[in-house]
Amino acid sequence: MRIENHPILGEFKKGPLVSFDFDGKTIKGYKGEPIAAALKAAGVVVFRHTRKGAARGIFCAIGRCTDCVMVVDGKPNIRTCVTPLVEGMKVQTQYGVSAKQED
Repeated sequence: MRIENHPILGEFKKGPLVSFDFDGKTIKGYKGEPIAAALKAAGVVVFRHTRKGAARGIFCAIGRCTDCVMVVDGKPNIRTCVTPLVEGMKVQTQYGVSAKQED
């Protein structure tokens, strides 16, 4: 399930295995790979929910759409398909267009 060759970022050389937090759970991925690749490899398919509650996940994987945006280290709307993973990141499912869960 791991993305090995990205259409924009190219072929990945695996960095060291690192840990990061996803919605309160510790997940491992390779340093430098897109956050979305590490999540997909861990079986995560829903990255955000629209304002109307529709689930979204990785779609274009090149940073053009907004289906993969998540809250990363407290900042909403981070395109996880092109954002490199680093040790200790805090990644959260995004609800709506902000860092706060919307009603």
